[in-house]
Amino acid sequence: MRITPLAMASLPLAAFAANGAETTLARPDIILFMVDDMGWQDTSVPFGPDTTRYNRMFETPNMERLARSGMKFTQAYACSISSPTRCSLITGANNARHRVTNWTLQRDTSTDIEVDSITLPEWNVNGVQQVEGVPHTYVGRSFVDLLRNSGYHTIHCGKAHFGAIDTPGENPSHWGFEVNIAGHAGGGLATYLSEKNYGHNPDGTPYSLLAVPGLDKYWGSGTFATEALTREALKALGKAKKYGQPYILYMSHYAVHIPVDRDERFYQKYIDKGLPPKDAAYASLVEGMDKSLGDIMDWVEKEGRPDNTIIIFMSDNGGLATQPEWRDGELYTQNSPLRCGKGSLLEGGVREPMIVRWPGVTEPASVTDNYVMIEDFYPTILDMAGVDMPHDPVHVVDGVSFSDILHGADRGEQEREIIWNFPNVWGNNGPGINLNCAIRRGPWKLIYNYATGEKELYNIPSDISETVNEARSRPELVKFLSERLGKRLRDMNAQRPSFTDSGRPCPWPDEI
Repeated sequence: MRITPLAMASLPLAAFAANGAETTLARPDIILFMVDDMGWQDTSVPFGPDTTRYNRMFETPNMERLARSGMKFTQAYACSISSPTRCSLITGANNARHRVTNWTLQRDTSTDIEVDSITLPEWNVNGVQQVEGVPHTYVGRSFVDLLRNSGYHTIHCGKAHFGAIDTPGENPSHWGFEVNIAGHAGGGLATYLSEKNYGHNPDGTPYSLLAVPGLDKYWGSGTFATEALTREALKALGKAKKYGQPYILYMSHYAVHIPVDRDERFYQKYIDKGLPPKDAAYASLVEGMDKSLGDIMDWVEKEGRPDNTIIIFMSDNGGLATQPEWRDGELYTQNSPLRCGKGSLLEGGVREPMIVRWPGVTEPASVTDNYVMIEDFYPTILDMAGVDMPHDPVHVVDGVSFSDILHGADRGEQEREIIWNFPNVWGNNGPGINLNCAIRRGPWKLIYNYATGEKELYNIPSDISETVNEARSRPELVKFLSERLGKRLRDMNAQRPSFTDSGRPCPWPDEI
């Protein structure tokens, strides 16, 4: 039985009282467990063909547990920066379309680093909204809103980062979440430490724009932010159980984003393993996140509906493996064999650890090499819940449901095109960062630099580290992919930078 939002809204309450409870509860509970800045290798679960020394560095037994009971995705993609990913997730629109191409925080304020020779485009610095009236924004409807209207109880816990401060989109309730725990405009947190009140002064005023709201009862308690969020999420799940509705929990951790505060519950064990202090602190962040996953899985098994609860694990961008001065010269995350990290359109910046367990659907311990993109979560989660997407000519959903993959389908040599657009300067160092766009089609990925006109072509399955640029040896393929990328960007009304001296826009990839 599929229940459309419009049909649900038109039914009288008596219909639910008579027979709706059984029908509604037949639909699955859904837990979307999102991690911040977690690299492909920041786990003991190998997502490549081999277990690496980085996999052996971390201890994530609950990710291992989830992988044993679900499907592991080896080629799951997101955007290279947090805000673009989360805006694509909540609206289903590709980041070239919604134009939130860098991270957001303060209203009407760009976070770009300015450069002398290039004028950056006026991107949507205010993020995304569900209502008109905010400048520099994209308007789209949330899949959460659709779920809520179809009978789901909706819970948000942790990082939001959908809209800038003083815009409606900053508040998860604006997106259809009936419960909001600690979500606001901030894309990181001032500190994980309760001893520092998670970024608040003793009088309750925030000393940082990244101060985490709503956790004041944990101040000074010694409770790490990851643990505090988990406890609040478990309380919300306990309440949801009493409602007699299916629920969706968006468990969106601030971990493992900087600052690299020690989670003392796990820190010493990594020191004892011989890791340097900064690496040990980062590993403790990762294991604290993993414990949260385990606590929630335990609750589902003991208190929830384990045979009808979907769990989706994902990260929002690659690990922070560039700009070593941010880390006092110590490398606490490493994406190798993937190249580069957060901010880059190379694999290290966009390929993410992803696991899905859908009881009765996903084969335990299965692995898929089919590639998916973050906006695909929108139609997929609606499919899981049995909710049809409304036909809206204004709000375009670029995502493609991967429920067929979860049911065991192999799409083979895909011709599907995944697009990234980052006509911005994030300010970090490393290859593939700043003023780029890219396309993945089948085994090939083309990266184009707006400022220099340089093109890079990689065969991803055979060159996962992107070390062999085949652009010169395959000019016809470069031409074809450049045409496809240019057309897709124009079709989505994407933005591009301009040359400051002439005022002319930088060429599209098929114009050079």
